[in-house]
Amino acid sequence: MPTREGILRRCGIMPSVWTELEVALREAVDRAEAGAPDDAKGLAVLDAGCGRSSALEPFKAHIARFVGIDIHEPAPGSMPYLDEFAVVDVCGGPDAFPPATFDIALSSFTVEHFSRPTQAFANVARWLRPGGSLVITTVNRRHPFVAAYLDFPSGLRHRLQRVVKATVEDAHPIVGICNDPKALRSAMEAAGFVDVTVEPIGHLARAWGRTWPTFYLGLAGDLLSRGLPSRRSTLLVSGRMPAAESGH
Repeated sequence: MPTREGILRRCGIMPSVWTELEVALREAVDRAEAGAPDDAKGLAVLDAGCGRSSALEPFKAHIARFVGIDIHEPAPGSMPYLDEFAVVDVCGGPDAFPPATFDIALSSFTVEHFSRPTQAFANVARWLRPGGSLVITTVNRRHPFVAAYLDFPSGLRHRLQRVVKATVEDAHPIVGICNDPKALRSAMEAAGFVDVTVEPIGHLARAWGRTWPTFYLGLAGDLLSRGLPSRRSTLLVSGRMPAAESGH
């Protein structure tokens, strides 16, 4: 019997958002290390909305301080690679961390849950050092399936989440205020980020692949938008803070 990944490869739904996210994080790590002092012993990174796992984990060898934040505590022992965890609402006040604390911040499938995305981006910008990077994955409201999903009444949407998500614990309330390429770019730039890139990727089949019926529904959605890049289901976004000006 064919595997889900085999079907996606044959249909040309490649690469995955996780492959592209790893590339973006590698670029951020390389950039941060190139700008670090010669005596630096590693990077400080923040996973803003770490959930139960972090895409930054493979870079642990480069990380001196690995901080995760979320609005819920992770299960005991589920993220042993974190050096610190704190319950923090990234849309809240800016004082959870001092300014210029981190070299890299990650927000993986959390922006769609932000009640105040403008405040969230401003907070992360404040917490990043000059030249520091923010990397984001989130859903794209320009995809018709995603738009319909986000516009369902919250009760119905929550019941659907329980069907398509890998676990019940992944079914969080969705807001979707800042979930299209233009809005994300604008919000990032308003927070002070430069060199902002937005890459749409087909990801519905993988995101909805808990069962074969939902997998095929997601695959139909990926095929529907394959020739319309700006309408693909998922956005990979990155930007950096301006580097510090050299003194004279």
